[in-house]
Amino acid sequence: MAKKRKTTKDTDTMKDHYDLAKMKWRRNPYYGKIKHPITIRIEDGSLVYFKTLAEEYEMPYQSLINMYLRDCAQKRKKPRTKWEP
Repeated sequence: MAKKRKTTKDTDTMKDHYDLAKMKWRRNPYYGKIKHPITIRIEDGSLVYFKTLAEEYEMPYQSLINMYLRDCAQKRKKPRTKWEP
């Protein structure tokens, strides 16, 4: 036999169950991990590369680009600025 669910009155409010005035304030622990929206100009070939790779990994291409950039930053990779013919 299935248990009956406890019902609440239609007039119940959240305040009847929680007093948010007593809640202690604290900094959001995820604040430093927030992503910032930016606009970037990227060549077609690079974008196609990341979009194709993202489909292969079944993930959004923006997430893949973010992962790659994070990896570069963590490993302190520097771009090559001298182009070879």
